[in-house]
Amino acid sequence: MFKPHSEISQLEPQIVWQFFDQICSIPHPSKHEEALAQFIIDWATSQNLATRRDKTGNVFIKKPATEGMENRKPVVLQAHIDMVPQKNDDTNHDFVTDPIRPFVDGDWVTADGTTLGADNGIGMASCLAVLASNDIAHGPLEVILTVDEEAGMTGAFGLEAGWLEGEILLNTDSEQEGEIYMGCAGGIDASLTLDIERQTEATGQVYVEIALKGLKGGHSGVDIHTGRANANKLLARTLKHHLSGIDFQIVEFKGGSLRNAIPREAYTTIAIQDADINQLAERIEEVQTLMRQELAAIETGLTFITTQVEASQTPMTSKSTQQLLSLLNACPNGVVRMSDDIQGVVETSLNLGVITTEQNSVEVLCLIRSLIDSGRTDVEGTLASLAELADAKIEFSGAYPGWKPEPQSELIHIFRDMYEGIYGKKPDIMVIHAGLECGLFKEPYPDMDMISFGPTIKFPHSPDEKVHIDSVGLYWEQMKALLSNIPVKSA
Repeated sequence: MFKPHSEISQLEPQIVWQFFDQICSIPHPSKHEEALAQFIIDWATSQNLATRRDKTGNVFIKKPATEGMENRKPVVLQAHIDMVPQKNDDTNHDFVTDPIRPFVDGDWVTADGTTLGADNGIGMASCLAVLASNDIAHGPLEVILTVDEEAGMTGAFGLEAGWLEGEILLNTDSEQEGEIYMGCAGGIDASLTLDIERQTEATGQVYVEIALKGLKGGHSGVDIHTGRANANKLLARTLKHHLSGIDFQIVEFKGGSLRNAIPREAYTTIAIQDADINQLAERIEEVQTLMRQELAAIETGLTFITTQVEASQTPMTSKSTQQLLSLLNACPNGVVRMSDDIQGVVETSLNLGVITTEQNSVEVLCLIRSLIDSGRTDVEGTLASLAELADAKIEFSGAYPGWKPEPQSELIHIFRDMYEGIYGKKPDIMVIHAGLECGLFKEPYPDMDMISFGPTIKFPHSPDEKVHIDSVGLYWEQMKALLSNIPVKSA
């Protein structure tokens, strides 16, 4: 179908992997999806499929029903175009210009030092594969590919009523084969800004960068309960508690790159007296040993690196240094509460995702997730109180709704019966703590019946991301079987 770009194009089902191979070859991080969107539009047009875009940039493609299926309920297949750009520190890769380099690693497909983009590239590839296939029975079909999902669900927010005719939506953004999702968490961004003061001039100190690297990171919804460490929190703890007694001032603190990814790395530059260099090195060695022991079951690569550097700014005052460290240490992070209604599912969480330092301020960007509105507002209140105590400013933005479970969904029953008929066992009907676009789709299309399903993807939003090869085949069979079992339209 396409010129192969990697060995994954030969995997089965070949039609899905060929599309995913092509997707990997075209850079498409959040905010930079246009090249891939245009490729898809050009391809669909060449297949004589009706194609259009809305003002937000979402791509719509329509395919008529196969013969004899015209009376079935119309179905919408949905995926998002963008991917999360994360790479290992020693990987030379520009996500805006460089293709992803996928390869087969045993039973999995992963990428060379970067996120793979199986989230949601495999789902997108399956949608396009349905459009390309001539041997799949289906009713009237629409495909919607949204933009900027990972960086704020911009495409889903911009979706207007009247663009879709479907009565059923199949979201392809789930990450465990055999688990079918009927609900998801909502979320909101929180930005704390702490004004800082700097010394008017350097005072003969030396400057040392302390880097914390080698953490696993991961998806701030899917992986938040796994005990994976947050680099921002560990580095702040190190400075606040484990360097006590050493006189230092912070020049810069930075960590994380996305509010929805658990930070894998964090960095600080501090100013200290030359006489304290050896003591600093000893303390860092001690805290590295301590944290490796604490996190031995999970964070096997945790590493501190200290380097003497030149500083382009004067240090913060001692007051601002301690104010910042107190704020970061007091900021909650991780699981806030587990659900009482759904066993094993996180109800409310917070990810201290990104810290950046400017000349006169430090910004801390967090993502709050919750299955219930009251859980989200409770954490908002906690952060607002923290900001008040720290004399910091706080803003909340980008709120998106959760997707309320509908246990009596006709589509849930159809999928469950279909799955049991194929495999002789029932799928797990789940609610996911991560955000899905379904909640936003429900606003302009409140009567649309929805589920989310997909292949097994491990460690999304991190360079460890990988997709299980056999599960892609299972997912594809489920997609084809489900489309052929969609019921007829009501009279």
